Amino acid sequence: MVVSLIWLKKKSRILPVSDHSECAAWQGSGKGYGMTKSTKRTAAVQPRCDDPLTEHLRARIAEWLTAMLEAEITAVLGAVRYARTGHDRRGYRHATRSRTVTTSIGSTTVAVPRARLFGADGGSEWRSALLPRYARRTRCVDEGILGAYLAGANTRRLKGALAPLLGDAPLSRSAVSRVMRILREQCEAWRTRPLTDRGILYLFLDAIHVRVRVDRRVQVVPVLVALGVTATGEKELLALQLVTSESTAAWTVLVDDLAGRGLAAPVLCVIDGNAGVRRALTTTWPKTRVQRCVVHKLRNLEAHAPKRALDELRADYHAITQASSLRVAQDAYRRFIARWQPRSEAVVRSLEEAGEELLTVYSFPRSQWKCLRTTNAIERLHEEFRRRVKTQAAQPNDYTVVRLFYALYASGQIKLRRIDGWADLRDVLARWAPDRLTTAA
Repeated sequence: MVVSLIWLKKKSRILPVSDHSECAAWQGSGKGYGMTKSTKRTAAVQPRCDDPLTEHLRARIAEWLTAMLEAEITAVLGAVRYARTGHDRRGYRHATRSRTVTTSIGSTTVAVPRARLFGADGGSEWRSALLPRYARRTRCVDEGILGAYLAGANTRRLKGALAPLLGDAPLSRSAVSRVMRILREQCEAWRTRPLTDRGILYLFLDAIHVRVRVDRRVQVVPVLVALGVTATGEKELLALQLVTSESTAAWTVLVDDLAGRGLAAPVLCVIDGNAGVRRALTTTWPKTRVQRCVVHKLRNLEAHAPKRALDELRADYHAITQASSLRVAQDAYRRFIARWQPRSEAVVRSLEEAGEELLTVYSFPRSQWKCLRTTNAIERLHEEFRRRVKTQAAQPNDYTVVRLFYALYASGQIKLRRIDGWADLRDVLARWAPDRLTTAA
């Protein structure tokens, strides 16, 4: 027991309470403490634009904004400040109201004039068109916030990213949420817009799988995507729908929604090998021609073939999908079946499952074959969306996914070029949909 107490005294350096000098010296030396440095976090210094011209402009914002508001209210009232008479007077000023406004070169506090307009029912309060009611930021600032968000910045990093432009202007999480609410309203209007006059000739249907928090659990769910091609060759995103699976019911809802919004049956639909989307097209647009994606089908064939025979399989398959004409492709198709039937029945069954829908593209102009035989046109959307969400473990909810996907497209961050051979689309109309020639012209 005595030995234990002696060991504890040596280990803990117990000092007499009266020996203040030794205690202070021991504490100051840093001995006996596990931490010798402060771990207190200091606030991050926001970058600031050290530009004399910008600082001079910021100092004059209030003056310029006040002058513009004064000119606006004078034009509306038909009388300058302090004017006592006037035949064209349409109201009277009364006091001002201070408001802090954030612009693209900083924030300032301005005295917003107020006025009462004449009217039969007692008049109404004047509202500025230059500075709308409750506006605290200019549209450029809101667009900058949205652009930074779409580029991958979260709400915590937005203020630091925009600090050189905004200066000391406040940017709270609620302010960012209000900007996102505007985006949500725009997305909802886009999802329900009519498609009667869009003139869609080709329709690409595919899905992208994302990680989303659903019912407090992270799940991988598909987002169904519909991309159309107009009579001028322009690609247009038509619909987005997050579902629990790529079932027939889910695809039917999407296709029926397109038809319900006025989309006429497209001349051609390009799809992958999903059975649900094929059945949905048969139900809604039974006469629409279908082209199966040759890349998806090649992956299916490779899954059934032995590894040592993959190069040979690809060569025989490309003889079908990259033929110079429909007849050559049909001959290559028959040779493929004859050659692989004794080697792998699973490969042959997989090819026959797609059948003639692998060859539909040969009925269209040669200049468009490269674009129409795969769903690569829609993969550009998928690549950009994956790049945006790859730093996030999961999206917080389902509507965030659709809204983000739409915003990337609507903001122009995803550029979609015309399809190859777009000049030949008029010949496609003349052959497959002559009734649409007048509308396309």
